[in-house]
Amino acid sequence: MEYVILAVVIAVIAIGAIAGLVVSGRRRQQLPPKSQAPVITAPKTTPQEPQVGEEAAPPTEEPRRTVEEVPLPEVPEVVGAPEAPEVVEVEAPAEAEVAPAIEVPEPTAGRLVRLRSRLSRSQNSLGKGLLSLLSREHLDEDTWEEIEETLLTADVGVAPTQELVERLRTRVKVLGTRTPDELRGLLREELVELIGKDADRTVRSTKHEEGPAVVLVVGVNGVGKTTTTGKLARVLVADGRKVVLGAADTFRAAAADQLQTWGERVGARTVRGPEGGDPASIAFDAVKEGIAEGADTVLIDTAGRLHTKTGLMDELGKVKRVVEKHGPVDEVLLVLDATTGQNGLIQARVFAEVVNITGIVLTKLDGTAKGGIVVAVQRELGVPVKLIGLGEGADDLAPFEPGAFVDALIGD
Repeated sequence: MEYVILAVVIAVIAIGAIAGLVVSGRRRQQLPPKSQAPVITAPKTTPQEPQVGEEAAPPTEEPRRTVEEVPLPEVPEVVGAPEAPEVVEVEAPAEAEVAPAIEVPEPTAGRLVRLRSRLSRSQNSLGKGLLSLLSREHLDEDTWEEIEETLLTADVGVAPTQELVERLRTRVKVLGTRTPDELRGLLREELVELIGKDADRTVRSTKHEEGPAVVLVVGVNGVGKTTTTGKLARVLVADGRKVVLGAADTFRAAAADQLQTWGERVGARTVRGPEGGDPASIAFDAVKEGIAEGADTVLIDTAGRLHTKTGLMDELGKVKRVVEKHGPVDEVLLVLDATTGQNGLIQARVFAEVVNITGIVLTKLDGTAKGGIVVAVQRELGVPVKLIGLGEGADDLAPFEPGAFVDALIGD
């Protein structure tokens, strides 16, 4: 019996031990895996060793100094050591103003010959039209009426047209047979004679004893007067003249700036004043500056006044009188738009009453078939055409040459 009880106890103990092992294994499997990341904790302060006397007192915080407050130790000077290079601050040079490049205008001699192709519209209507009519086998009254109509359409004018037709009829009868070369030669001679080959067409721009030559440029709005003044400056510079420009057009916005730009391109100084200032005063100062600089020519651009405004026309006369206090005005050039035709003649009459016109500048002659305006305006004013504008280029203003002009009209 004792053996049975002992066996039961041993069995109970064994079962309990096995159950404990099973429960312990299950608990281990349920525990989460340990993190592999390092755990950062605050550092523990090391306990100080016990001190005796004053050292046993609690430590006091000493004032701390920054890096800038800590003095550096002096370095002993070494004999023969190279000196440190001295640092010299160099100021950056200021950007220099770039002066505009001075242009050299092309020579004026023969310029009209080089620009003859610009007269193609007038050539087709006037020159070639007349040659075609004169080349007909029979020149009856109807043909002569067509010739007369061609001349009138080209703005030659009534009186000059009648004069030319009568002379052509007489010479054709005397000539008899008419070859193309003979007709071209005949027409050339008559047109040159009609335009006037003996007129003095030089622009008086040479310095004299009283000072520089003074040239007034006048005309109504929209004829290209300021541009013509700038181009004329290039013509004179190309001929060896020293030029001063006077921007007396104070009514049109930016007129002075435009003229100054033209002057800078050829090295000519521009005298200007405030916008809306007194034109006569600016013109006076321009001539004064021209005298001081020893210039050959002073070009004065006046306002493009409407010829219907009497008060403004009187002011133009005032400009001329004020300038004459320095000396005589050598040239008064009237700028006309060739495309306006007979309206340009009305402008010419009014300006001639205010100032003594000495020469005519015809602009935009390349854009019109009315090349005969050259004849009409000369007959109206009794003064010669001295310059013609044949384009928008800077060097498209040419001294007028009757022979070259007629050759361009009738072609080769």
